Amino acid sequence: MKLTTITEISREMNLSTRTLRYYEQIGLIESVKKDDYAYRTYDEATVMRLQQILVLRKLRIPLKQIALILQSENTTEIINAFQENLAEVDDEITALSTIRDIINTFISRLKDSIHEDIKLNLLDDTALLEAVDALTVQKIALKEEKTAADLEQASEKLNKLTDRDVRIIYLPPMTVAAIQVTDGEPGPEAISGDMIFNFIKANNLPSIMPGFRHFGFNNPELPQYGDGHGYERWVTIPDDFQVAEPFTKKHFPGGLYAAHMIPMGAFEEGGWLYEWINASEKYDLNWRSIVDGVCGYMEEHLNAPHHYLWSGEECDKRLQLDLLFPIKEKEDK
Repeated sequence: MKLTTITEISREMNLSTRTLRYYEQIGLIESVKKDDYAYRTYDEATVMRLQQILVLRKLRIPLKQIALILQSENTTEIINAFQENLAEVDDEITALSTIRDIINTFISRLKDSIHEDIKLNLLDDTALLEAVDALTVQKIALKEEKTAADLEQASEKLNKLTDRDVRIIYLPPMTVAAIQVTDGEPGPEAISGDMIFNFIKANNLPSIMPGFRHFGFNNPELPQYGDGHGYERWVTIPDDFQVAEPFTKKHFPGGLYAAHMIPMGAFEEGGWLYEWINASEKYDLNWRSIVDGVCGYMEEHLNAPHHYLWSGEECDKRLQLDLLFPIKEKEDK
């Protein structure tokens, strides 16, 4: 039986190891552990399953629906899952078609106003404003036959961030309680998550610091740590707060970051954010500003005090993360 390591899969399929570990955590795939071998490995059936997942993700199918599609033996359930996603795509097409037609109307009226020397007021046309408000119009006719190349091209266009998708934020200096995990099942992310949850509860943090924040990141990312990684989490605490082992108290200096919000599990979008920064005319990555131990981007659990109140499926359904890369303004040449 041929086995492929997590590093090889990550490189060949252009998937982060964080994404692969999350797929395993939610039961989409399974790894195979070899005796006296530190890394996760995957058999041929799992590699094929990952290829199927990638195709479905390029079709913008959510992970929850992908799990149903791949695991259900009920054809009707699978059809319903695809139809649910199709309805969402149809809504997007309808909205975009409306926007296109209205912009074309604006262009036509501006062209007419050039000759008539009339200043155009876009708020004069009540019917047009109602159309903007409703955003409903006929759907765009699509070609029935699509090739794999068409899918790849569409995926490339969709899987890129624009300036509207990225926020430039300043993270202030913070005092944090930190916990790092490098070993154990079900994995460093899950174990450290339970430890942070217990820390919050044991110290009644919502009362002491109602606006506390929760961050996580790979630390370290080295071969000797099993899957090539450990995971560290921070939760913000008052400056004078004392923490007990195994937690440590740290001071985060803050800084400028590019932020992109994702639903839980869409970690592939970290690559999109990285590409956006590399293509930016205003910003450069600023790795030197990263605190010791942070391997790449950080993840912030948004609305952490509310997240603390959720559990299980409700937590995964509602949780949103900010992916955070340190940046600096480009120097004038």
